[in-house]
Amino acid sequence: MAGYDLSNRLVIGIASSALFNLDESGRVFNEQGPAAYLAYQREHLDDTLRPGVAYPFVRRLLSLNDLSADPDDPLVEVIVLSRNSPETGLRVMRSIAAHELPITRAIFTEGRAPFPYMEPLNMALFLSADAADVRQAVENGLPAGHVQESPGLDDDPLDRGLRVAFDFDSVLADDASEQVYASGGLHRFQEHELANQNLAHEPGPLRELLRRLNQIQAEEERRREDLPGYRMRLRVSVVTARSAPAHERALWSLREWGLRVNDAFFLGGIAKGPILETLRPHIFFDDQQLHLTSESVPSVHIPFGVRNAEPRPGRGGPPTSRTPPPSDTTMQHTWLP
Repeated sequence: MAGYDLSNRLVIGIASSALFNLDESGRVFNEQGPAAYLAYQREHLDDTLRPGVAYPFVRRLLSLNDLSADPDDPLVEVIVLSRNSPETGLRVMRSIAAHELPITRAIFTEGRAPFPYMEPLNMALFLSADAADVRQAVENGLPAGHVQESPGLDDDPLDRGLRVAFDFDSVLADDASEQVYASGGLHRFQEHELANQNLAHEPGPLRELLRRLNQIQAEEERRREDLPGYRMRLRVSVVTARSAPAHERALWSLREWGLRVNDAFFLGGIAKGPILETLRPHIFFDDQQLHLTSESVPSVHIPFGVRNAEPRPGRGGPPTSRTPPPSDTTMQHTWLP
């Protein structure tokens, strides 16, 4: 019997810290340790966890599986990747069931980073609130994002749409042009992009995610052909600090990749926050923390490229401030769900 094939699906990995609000249980872990945390999760096993930052995105993404003619052959697969132990992960799985999310697959690694399982599971994205896990995944060439704290979540049950927004450089594309900007400034960057406007960028960490989203949009277009009244639900945007003439290379790259977006915002230094608050994406990916300050937009930091380079000890810069990923022996000191 053949196994369940993930190769033709959009597969997302989600940490429990991204899917649910774990503030309360996290405090127990940090203040009282793993034994108290285990006891707390046992006591609250049937207390459903509240939605977290990535919940609206995940719920809407999974709803697009109704485009598949066969319920056993979904377009989207979401798999839990969690540092919880199998037993403490029980509450996560019961909360998933209580929220009626069609997520049935999970990996619990009890204190160890779960991202090494992304590649065998064909994941186009891993979302986590654990910054160290995400950075290590990206350093290993994997598409991961660190969800940012967001007090306001737009999850109107009457709104069936899914709006996804990407920055361009160091997110969809590589960071080669940002390296030019970092070393030569805006004028040199604009010259470089104009001279290379017909040369597609190398892919960035989330280009494959966009490709998979475009495949779902193609399914929506086929549905609209069969049902003229069907309203497209998935909408994809690029929100970038690029402006003319550098916009042409971004559009040329999308064309050469065989990909597309519905909206493009070439802001040329205008603050992204007000634009995003009007666009109201259910998730926004950017490589720079300064663009992820909106309290009403679920945001994800992609720690890739020159903007996120960290000095290494002994190489002429200050020691890195990042705490190394905890091992089994250090997990009692850090909440890493």
